[in-house]
Amino acid sequence: QVQLVESGGALVQAGGSLRLSCAASGVILGINDMAWHRQAPGKQRELVGYITRGGNTNYADSVKGRFTIYRDNDNRMLYLQMNSLKPEDSAVYYCYANVLSTDQIRPMNSWGRGTQVTVSS
Repeated sequence: QVQLVESGGALVQAGGSLRLSCAASGVILGINDMAWHRQAPGKQRELVGYITRGGNTNYADSVKGRFTIYRDNDNRMLYLQMNSLKPEDSAVYYCYANVLSTDQIRPMNSWGRGTQVTVSS
């Protein structure tokens, strides 16, 4: 019942900026940690960064200083602001959330289907 849908992926030039969005839908009682992951062809999926329900964040070393994660709890939205993009940032970006719904007695992990980000050189 709970779904995560990413949007905002695009083709951009190196040095450019992009903002990704993730919308959580369904009958949701609460959302705990949320995160962005990414996966490039032939590579393992890696954690980009995460944010707790209270707004505390952590980032992979490769994106520190360039990417910012923030959330809107009232509207159940997660965002990833990406600046100074590099070709190595090219990947499918996935939204993650630990969610409690009315069909559950404990929170469950939910994933979006991803949005493509391509950075040209």
